[in-house]
Amino acid sequence: MIAFNWDFPYRSTRLPLLARNVVATSQPLAAQAGLRMLWAGGNAVDAAIAAAAALTIVEPVSCGLGSDAFAIVWDGRTLSGLNASGRSAAGADPAFFERMHGGKIPKRGWGAVTVPGAISAWVALSERFGKLPFADLLAPAIELAERGHLLAPVVAHKWAAQVDELKSQPGFAEAFMPHGRAPRAGELFSLPAAGKSLRRIAETRGAAFYQGELAAAMVAHAQANGGALAAADFAAHAVDWVTPIAIDYRGYTVHEMPPNGQGISALMALGILENFDLAALPVDGSESLHLQIEAMKLAFADTYRHVSDPRAMELAPADLLAKSYLKERALLIESSRAGDFRHGLPPPGGTIYLSAADEQGMMVSFIQSNYMGFGSGVVVPGTGISLQNRGAGFTLEPGHPNVAAGGKRPFHTIIPAFVSRQGLPVMSFGVMGGNMQPQGHVQTLVRMLDYRQNVQAACDAPRWKVNFGLGLEVETAMAPSTIAGLVAKGHKLAAIADPYMDFGAGQFILRSNGAYIAASDPRRDGQAVGY
Repeated sequence: MIAFNWDFPYRSTRLPLLARNVVATSQPLAAQAGLRMLWAGGNAVDAAIAAAAALTIVEPVSCGLGSDAFAIVWDGRTLSGLNASGRSAAGADPAFFERMHGGKIPKRGWGAVTVPGAISAWVALSERFGKLPFADLLAPAIELAERGHLLAPVVAHKWAAQVDELKSQPGFAEAFMPHGRAPRAGELFSLPAAGKSLRRIAETRGAAFYQGELAAAMVAHAQANGGALAAADFAAHAVDWVTPIAIDYRGYTVHEMPPNGQGISALMALGILENFDLAALPVDGSESLHLQIEAMKLAFADTYRHVSDPRAMELAPADLLAKSYLKERALLIESSRAGDFRHGLPPPGGTIYLSAADEQGMMVSFIQSNYMGFGSGVVVPGTGISLQNRGAGFTLEPGHPNVAAGGKRPFHTIIPAFVSRQGLPVMSFGVMGGNMQPQGHVQTLVRMLDYRQNVQAACDAPRWKVNFGLGLEVETAMAPSTIAGLVAKGHKLAAIADPYMDFGAGQFILRSNGAYIAASDPRRDGQAVGY
C-alpha cells in the first residue's frame, strides 16, 4: 500500500473511514441506501446501484432518472468499464439545429437532450455483477421519493441558485418548486411521480424506460416541445462494455474511461508530469502547482480538439498517450512563466460520483449526471424524470470530430477512475464537477503518489481550476504566498469564495490490509459509511 503520513494539514470536519465494507457518496442518505444492500448480503455493485438510485431523489440538483452514467468495476480478477452515455436523436444533425435553434446548440430544453443512459447502467451492472434482485436495489430510492426526506444544506444551496434560469422549462416548476420556490435546507421534499417511475423501472428491469410507457411519455413530451428524440432512438439505446485506458505514474497504473469522455485529459496531464520531479518541490508551493496547471492546460488543448465519439475520432487514445508525444508536450512548459497552449498533433497510431467496495474485494467507481446541475431543466409531467442536457457537449464546427450528428455520443465530462499496481486494485475514486473532474483527479493523485498524503488530506487540500488562456481560479484557503507565486508566473487568478460550485467534490476508497480507507469530500453533504 501507499506509505501515507497521517497528518491532516487542511481545515476539514472529516476524518477517513476505515472498514471492510464501504460506500462513499455526496449525500449521507444515499450512502446509507448502499450500505443497506451490503447488510442484506449484496455486493459492492448492488450497493452502488442503490446509492445511485437514491441520489436521483436526494440530490436532484446533480442527477436524475434522465441522467447518463459510466462505471469502472474491479470484480476481484479484472477491470471492466461501462459506457452508458446516450446517443443523439437520429435527426439531430446540424440542419436540425439550424432549423430549430438558429444554428446554435441550446444549453437547456429538449434540444439539448440525448437518450438518457443511467437506467441502462443500473440494469447492465446488476445483470453482470449483482447478487440481489434488481427491484430490491431501488427500494430505498422509492421510499425516499414517496415518503420524502429533509433537504441537505449544500443541495439546497445549489437548488436555489438554479431556479431562476430553469423555472420556465417544461415540467420543472411542477416537480422542483413545490411552494413556488426552491425548497430550503431542512424542509421535507418528496417526488412521488419519480417513485412511481422507479417502481415501473424495478418491475420491468428498465424495459419501461426504453420500450414501455415511460419511453412513450418522454417521446410525447419531446415532440410537443420541439425535441428530436423518437421512440426508435430509445429502443436503439445500448450500453458498451469497454476496456479502460491507462497510463503508468510513479509506479502505479491510473485507469480512466476511453472517449467519448474526458478522462484521457487526466492521463495526458499525468504523463506530462512524469517528466518532472514534483516530490522535490514543496507540496503546496507555487512551483509544483504551476507544473500541474501547465500540464493540465496542455492536456485540455488536445482533448478539446481531438476527443469525441470514438467512431468519429481522427486519432486513437494510444496516440495521445504515447510517452514520446507527452515528453514532447512537457518540453513546452516553462518553469517561470504561464503558457497559453494550443493543441498538438501526435503521430497517427451537475454530477454525482460514488464509490463502493466490499470485503470480497469488489470495488466500483461510478458516476452519473444530468450535467450543468439540473441538466436540460425539462421534467416529463407525471413521471418525475428530469433529463440531462448532454447534447450541449456537441459542436457545430464543420469538420470537428465532435460535430453534432444523428445517433452519436457527444463529448462527455463525467469520468470515474481507478488505480492499480502490478495488476492488483489500489483505489476507486472520482471528483465530480464539469471540467474540474480531470483536474481533481490530477491534483489528488499527485498529492497521494508524489507527496504521500493520505486520502482525506488529499481530498481536503485547496484546489485550483484552469480556464481558457491564462485564466485560473483558486480556492480562498490556498496560501497567500502560493497565490503570489502563481501570479508572478503570469497566471491570471480569481479567488472564489464558494468552492462548492467550482472546485468539484470527490469520493475515494483505498484498499489497505484487506480492508479499505475511505474519504468523502467536505465540499458536499456527503459521507463515507461502512462496517
